[in-house]
Amino acid sequence: MHIVVSMSDVWLSKRRGKVSNANRKGAGSQDSAAPAVLPVTRLRPAYQQVADQLRELILDGSLAPGDRLPPENEIGGNFGVSRSTVREALRVLASQGLVKTSRGTTGGTFVSQADPDQISDYLEASIGLMSGSEALPLAAILEARELLEVPATALAAQRREQHHLDALRAAMDREKRSRDRGVKFREHRHFHDVIMQATGNGLLAMMTEPVFHVLRTRFLKPGPAAHEGFWSMVDQEHEEITERIAAGDSEGAREAMRNHLINIRGAYSEA
Repeated sequence: MHIVVSMSDVWLSKRRGKVSNANRKGAGSQDSAAPAVLPVTRLRPAYQQVADQLRELILDGSLAPGDRLPPENEIGGNFGVSRSTVREALRVLASQGLVKTSRGTTGGTFVSQADPDQISDYLEASIGLMSGSEALPLAAILEARELLEVPATALAAQRREQHHLDALRAAMDREKRSRDRGVKFREHRHFHDVIMQATGNGLLAMMTEPVFHVLRTRFLKPGPAAHEGFWSMVDQEHEEITERIAAGDSEGAREAMRNHLINIRGAYSEA
């Protein structure tokens, strides 16, 4: 059963008494029964302002996944904008995966359920577009990866289970047996994925996967292969990391991963 949310109820609970001082100046006294929505101004397109406020209500939980938004005319009435402006705002939210619209007697516009894959894809596309630019140089991407994966490896040493160790060793074995650059890189990434899974924290995997996809694209683009002995070095370092995780040695696992990521920086810098 979908819950139909009253915009007035949402804004009353969310914003009563929270109107900014700037909006209060010259406004006189407000009716306590009226929703204290932030007014739409001419500084930015109206549909963007409506989309921004609806997005805030979704992200802070005032509008929950599965909630049905009220009719466009009710939303428009709260903001003092037309239905066409509301429709454009909803299209913006739909493009961001925050709402979905369905037709029929039970249709309407609903707050989307969280989709980890969709979130990961969005992050990957955004990071990919910025990568290599002044806004997000390669050094920043590599640094972010180290900040995520090094402490995560220490956590994996505390929480890993036998099936994680089995998966790490299987990934190493497949990588060693392959001569294909793409396959070797895929297994290399799978090794790191398993470590993220071993932390038991799904958010870590969601955050690291987009970063690694961007690095994969850079590593596999046409050009000279990694230096001779690169994969032998990777194999040795993966063995060390696995041994530390298997032993439950958090600090040892942390340092082994730190050294590994430092040593493979050059492979991306040279790609």
